[in-house]
Amino acid sequence: MSNVISAAVAALNDRMAGGFDGVAKFVIPGEGAIMIDGSGVRAGDEEADVTMTADADTFRAILEGDLNPTAAFMTGRLSVDGDMGAAMRLGAALG
Repeated sequence: MSNVISAAVAALNDRMAGGFDGVAKFVIPGEGAIMIDGSGVRAGDEEADVTMTADADTFRAILEGDLNPTAAFMTGRLSVDGDMGAAMRLGAALG
């Protein structure tokens, strides 16, 4: 597991302590993937209701609160495939 994925899992576990209503996957090309569901956050690459993809810099900016997930999507820095409602719920939890 890459350092980027390890750091992201730790940071997201703090934010998503109550879990997530659904199954989401966040893919960081060249680094790996993160799964977010009702049991928390972990490194993994499984089936999900929604898959979001962004480069490491974009993901880091979202995690640090420097970039709103909706703005990242609208500017093409974040792609979403699948359940847009789940993506919106996750964005609200992260934002």
